[in-house]
Amino acid sequence: MLRAALLVLTTGLLALGLVLLLAGEPAGMPVALWSALLLVAVLVERWHYRPRTSGGSAWQDTPEQFIDPQSGAPMRVQFNPATGERRYVPAAGPARDAGA
Repeated sequence: MLRAALLVLTTGLLALGLVLLLAGEPAGMPVALWSALLLVAVLVERWHYRPRTSGGSAWQDTPEQFIDPQSGAPMRVQFNPATGERRYVPAAGPARDAGA
């Protein structure tokens, strides 16, 4: 949601800066430059910080299990020995009521 708002805002500011530059207004330069920089940063952030996970075969189940406090669903922990990353996946079985 925040990312989409930033994309809309920076695109609008970039357009405004370019219009000001075409009109001969020197104040358009900083607006165009800063909005272009922010637009590139928002676009690169999504690509750069994407989780790098290998194929599904690298994940190993651990004996750890717990009940998710928000959903009440039983969860199990998986471990990737190549990266040290842990992830939480729903365990097989019925979900428990979060209020119980």
